[in-house]
Amino acid sequence: MNDIVVGMGEALWDVLPEGKKIGGAPANFAYHVSQFGLPSCVVSAVGDDALGKEIIENFTSKGLNQFIAEVPYPTGTVQVEIDQAGVPQYEIKENVAWDNIPYTAHLEAIAEKTKAVCFGSLAQRNVVSRNTINRFLDAMPQTEDSLVVFDVNLRQGFYNKEIPAQIEMPVHEFLEKC
Repeated sequence: MNDIVVGMGEALWDVLPEGKKIGGAPANFAYHVSQFGLPSCVVSAVGDDALGKEIIENFTSKGLNQFIAEVPYPTGTVQVEIDQAGVPQYEIKENVAWDNIPYTAHLEAIAEKTKAVCFGSLAQRNVVSRNTINRFLDAMPQTEDSLVVFDVNLRQGFYNKEIPAQIEMPVHEFLEKC
């Protein structure tokens, strides 16, 4: 795979009143890019559990290239409740697999072939995934036609004015990568 498009970060289950569905903006991004016939890959982590195996099987059945690490944390879920006004409320589980995406030599090889990447602020809530994302960005070719998409996720409980500090670099340096 050369000149690939990567969705990096959360791959999880949205647990809705009517049942569970695969979610996570980076995973959805990689899937939809693949539907346009472009080489794409989802990069995330799942637990060594039934929900994680089901995510991998789902991506495989859709022909989606993937680098999904199995880590000793549960597969991520988001409990979605709809209030009386029809407004969804999200309970995003913490300390889950996608909070702990490891950086490996294989992932670095993917980064070196990446033309575009999409990742978000949510996947950076934990230092492990945050460091992996930053190392991936550093390993990615920096060319005129490279594209970095940063999804600012303003979900309740996962946004505060300290987010730039959590990224561990000045905002202007971070945005230059984008």
